[in-house]
Amino acid sequence: MAEIICVKNVSKKFGAQTVLEDVSLTCEAGKIYGIIGYNGSGKSVLFKCICGLYHADTGEIHIREKQLGKDMDMIENAGVIIEEPAFLKQYSGLRNLELLWLLNNKKDSKKLQDVMRTVGLDPANRKPVGKYSLGMKQRLAIAQAIMEEQDILILDEPMNGLDKDGVAQMRELFLRFKEEGKTLLFASHNAQDIDVLCDEVYEMDKGRLERIR
Repeated sequence: MAEIICVKNVSKKFGAQTVLEDVSLTCEAGKIYGIIGYNGSGKSVLFKCICGLYHADTGEIHIREKQLGKDMDMIENAGVIIEEPAFLKQYSGLRNLELLWLLNNKKDSKKLQDVMRTVGLDPANRKPVGKYSLGMKQRLAIAQAIMEEQDILILDEPMNGLDKDGVAQMRELFLRFKEEGKTLLFASHNAQDIDVLCDEVYEMDKGRLERIR
């Protein structure tokens, strides 16, 4: 399998606090990788380093054999959910996706409508995002992450706020992406999500990452 993400001995501090300590991780195409850990253990910081939102103090991160901070500044061709996405609350879900689409000079609204249906949202619903439930916002976040058919997905708690049916739907979707050869890296507090979805499982504790399955 092709090596898509390679994290080598990465450490990160904020002031005197060490948030990541000598973290290494390799992710291949067509696999799902899960990271578990308490809030504050360093999961989100690791994801931000992999995306290029933070720069590691030591170590290297390679995406498709290109080094972050050297060959490119930010991860490319990746769908990302880290923390709560900043949608424009006064617009509908579809309009929010259309505005993001336009940033890349794309105008195919039908494609976005199909993506919304894929995650269980009605593109004809004109309700502003500010009035969405937590579950609807999470579905829209997943739609935003997958709408450009990226081959890397980095998802921090993607099932947050979803009901039982929504969780089942997203599990099926993520497994389909795996079959298509995409690389998925996600964090979850739900042990069942980890058991059902992941090829490899890691635990983050006090900034250190250890493979547990």
